[in-house]
Amino acid sequence: MDPFLTLLNSFSSSLSETELGSLKFLCRAEITKRKLESVQSGRDLFGFLLEQQLIASNKVSFLEELLKSIKREDLVSQLKQFVEEGEVNAPDDQPDVHEKPIEVICDNVGKDWKMLMRKLDVSEVKLERIVAANPYNLHEQLLQSLREWQKWKGRDAKVADLIKALRGCNMNLVADKVEN
Repeated sequence: MDPFLTLLNSFSSSLSETELGSLKFLCRAEITKRKLESVQSGRDLFGFLLEQQLIASNKVSFLEELLKSIKREDLVSQLKQFVEEGEVNAPDDQPDVHEKPIEVICDNVGKDWKMLMRKLDVSEVKLERIVAANPYNLHEQLLQSLREWQKWKGRDAKVADLIKALRGCNMNLVADKVEN
């Protein structure tokens, strides 16, 4: 599967209707009115941009400008990370150090996930955006918020911080599982 298409699909699912409307408006000079009227999702829009060769895995400046225009810095940083790491530098056989703990947390933390994210100092705005993007999927809300925390912290994102936050929320069983 093409990693760039996967990234675009991920972007599409996190766009609100308002943001999609803004992107369509910004693309009026590049895409015909008829095509823009048929756009119902970010996937549709990205498909047209790919067709017009305005974006590609090695040509992301137009997409970056669009995302900056709608103030989605989170998506801009994901795009930059994709460009920096590329598909070549990300071997599939070496999982991220945080993937296992995140998996354990997602499988064991339930409806109190926001309390955990607040302990990790993730902003309410980011939490609400994640909830809006995944309204009926608790697991995905938690997964995306943990990834958001990871992105925000960068190299300072430590498993020890996750464990401390879990214990601070009295989620000791989950903290024990993460430690193991």
